[in-house]
Amino acid sequence: METLIIGLLVPLAGTMLGSAFVFFMKNEMAPRLQKSLLGFASGVMVAASVWSLLIPAIEMRQEQGNWSVMPAAVGFLLGMGFLLLIDELTPHLHLGARRPEGPRSHLSRTAMLALAVTIHNLPEGMAVGVVFAGADQQSGITLASALAVSLGIAIQNVPEGAIISMPMKAAGNSRWRSFAIGSLSGVVEPLGALAVVLLASVMVPVLPYMLAFAAGAMVYVVVEELIPEASEGEHSNLSTIGFAIGFVLMMVLDVVLG
Repeated sequence: METLIIGLLVPLAGTMLGSAFVFFMKNEMAPRLQKSLLGFASGVMVAASVWSLLIPAIEMRQEQGNWSVMPAAVGFLLGMGFLLLIDELTPHLHLGARRPEGPRSHLSRTAMLALAVTIHNLPEGMAVGVVFAGADQQSGITLASALAVSLGIAIQNVPEGAIISMPMKAAGNSRWRSFAIGSLSGVVEPLGALAVVLLASVMVPVLPYMLAFAAGAMVYVVVEELIPEASEGEHSNLSTIGFAIGFVLMMVLDVVLG
């Protein structure tokens, strides 16, 4: 139980650590650093989706032979579709964007930016929850592998927290308010993870679908938000380098610790 609690809270700690950068950095984050961090976060999320979610989902149905890929394929598409639906139904504002997305709303720009970050963090929490659920159900996923996913998400949450809190300060918010908003954006992760753990305990047969669902949701965030932001304008090569480093780091964590 202690390991589960630690695993669920580690990603939030990463977000809070990154948000604390607002106390040590005077100006808005340099574009080159932001590009690098966005690429790094993308690499971690893609690697976690493949190595920690999709591959275990396929292996759990290996007795089905060539058809073992179907639960992973169906779950992946459902995860992509779910995030697409949330994206369409929730008013939110992406970092650096002038116009909000989703239905019209009277919410403040700060509130809509926070909603955008919440949408981003939801699949990460689901991913952590589902791997811990898999480790508890003798699915072939080890506890060490689940901890690797949690640690990997936490690592990518550090730059993510900084990317959130620094623009908040630049927009006129105080350092403490910027830190609080950045930190609170990560609260959805342990809550989402806990919900998935409780749900999976009574839905073992659909665990492969849930693993792939989390992967699809994470890849949606990468393709829809992180990569476009990282590739826009100058210094996009830095985001490519960051992606490679993040992908390899998450892959090594999963294989070595798993």
